[in-house]
Amino acid sequence: MEAAPHVIGADGGSTDPGPHYLGSGTGFCARLSVKRDLRLMLLAAMAARIPCIIGTAGGAGGEPHLQDTAALVREIAREEGLTFRMALIHAEQDAATLKAAVAAGRTKALAKLPPLDDATIDRAVRVVGMMGPEPIIRALDAGAQVILCGRSSDPAQWAAVAIRAGLPPAPSWYAGKMLECGAEPAVPKEPDCLLVTVRDDHVVCEPPNPVRRCTPLSVSNFALHENASPIRHVEPGGILDTADISIDAVTDRAVRVGGMRWTSSPTYTVKLEGVELNGHRTMTVCGTRDPVLIGQIDSYLAAHRDRVAARAAAIGVRAGSWRLAVRTYGRDGVMADWEPERDAGSPHELGFVLEVVAADQETANTVLAVARTSLLHADFPGRLCKEGNMAFPFSPSDIPLGPHYRFSIFHTMAVDDPCAPFPIEYETV
Repeated sequence: MEAAPHVIGADGGSTDPGPHYLGSGTGFCARLSVKRDLRLMLLAAMAARIPCIIGTAGGAGGEPHLQDTAALVREIAREEGLTFRMALIHAEQDAATLKAAVAAGRTKALAKLPPLDDATIDRAVRVVGMMGPEPIIRALDAGAQVILCGRSSDPAQWAAVAIRAGLPPAPSWYAGKMLECGAEPAVPKEPDCLLVTVRDDHVVCEPPNPVRRCTPLSVSNFALHENASPIRHVEPGGILDTADISIDAVTDRAVRVGGMRWTSSPTYTVKLEGVELNGHRTMTVCGTRDPVLIGQIDSYLAAHRDRVAARAAAIGVRAGSWRLAVRTYGRDGVMADWEPERDAGSPHELGFVLEVVAADQETANTVLAVARTSLLHADFPGRLCKEGNMAFPFSPSDIPLGPHYRFSIFHTMAVDDPCAPFPIEYETV
């Protein structure tokens, strides 16, 4: 804080952990951990009289996530005796608005998905729009000291402050790109803070923690993360072009990045993220180090799948109402059929994650129990062990995971007003 920053912010979420958190309305970070970080941020921001801005609050930026984060902020304020004006920027999109956009031809599919239609919207459990800096700037103009955003572009909360201060969009957005994962542009890598100074034509990155440093390599490495293109970063309202940037050390701990360019898009689009229920899921974990079984694991697993189907049908579970996946760790559990070293040699042990997804939890539990028993006890040529084939690390072995969601909406929506999809609610805390 001795460097006198103009904002303290955090990117509080991501789609990286998958669709469950958006669908369930729960966060993927522990409440106590989030509260600890929020307390530090709020105390520092209020003492310095600067804004504290949280993007994608609660992990996924839906309404439950936003409200849970707001409740934490109010709790900390009571405990610390803080008073401030807070803005909640909502990001959930209602079905009527989305259907109107579809009817007007204002939506476009991403990630090779089909065009958005009314049926997909009706099936969605929750849909959020990804805001840019404009709603955040509006909240700052209204005097908000603490701003909690629903789903937002990862760099938006920092870009908003810099753009509002009159700095050009290119370095403002680039600063946000550097800040969105904390100290990731620094080494050694570990969760921590980063300070970025924004100028008219460049930014300077430096970690406050003296045990870390930014280097041209560490900054270059981070600049490539989470982007389909290493030089074109599509953001709400435009494209950040980094094809001609220069990355230079200014001290042994600080790096200057210049030469970025910003091109505004002729049409402002908001990315939509939505999930739908895809059944219910149950899993188990087990392992074997039987060399005879490992030597014929492909044929064993193929026969196992057939046995599970036959036994499930025999107890009245309809074929096609469930799906079984078996991931084999120690061979190809991470990359599956893409694993280039799949046949590199025979491992001394293998681990298995069995997963069943079905329309309801009872069916998922039932088929998983059948699959677990079959994998444990089925015979195979040359079998010496006459007890179980597998070791299970947990009791109970079968773990019901509840509702299973999948991403069903990855589309853009053209808007005339970048603030319109994101209503702002103010309160005095």
